Amino acid sequence: MADKKKILYVQMSGVDTPEKTYAPFILASTAVAMDIDATVYFMVKGVTVVKKGEAEKIKMGTFPSLKEVMDQAIGAGVELLVCEQSTQLLGLDRGDFIDGAKVVGAATLNDLMLDYDAVLSF
Repeated sequence: MADKKKILYVQMSGVDTPEKTYAPFILASTAVAMDIDATVYFMVKGVTVVKKGEAEKIKMGTFPSLKEVMDQAIGAGVELLVCEQSTQLLGLDRGDFIDGAKVVGAATLNDLMLDYDAVLSF
């Protein structure tokens, strides 16, 4: 039997561009529904998307709030990783992020990209 496929979504856009915040969660949730492992790695301004209290502020068009979409993704089993160096760059602390978002080092991104079947960035 073949190994399970894995997709990595790299979120570099932050809450200052709300139209770019939904895609990784929707695509990752869809991947999980297709029996594909999905991880979203947040770096640079992307870390602001998983900062406590920020997702509740974003709602576009007829879509649910970003918080609702994020909660669905987490509930589906999407892994959320936050770049520690990006948090330092923006002056954020490890405890500033939502439950379910794990702060990891920059080397983690390199390891993931080498291990995953596909990588898409936003």
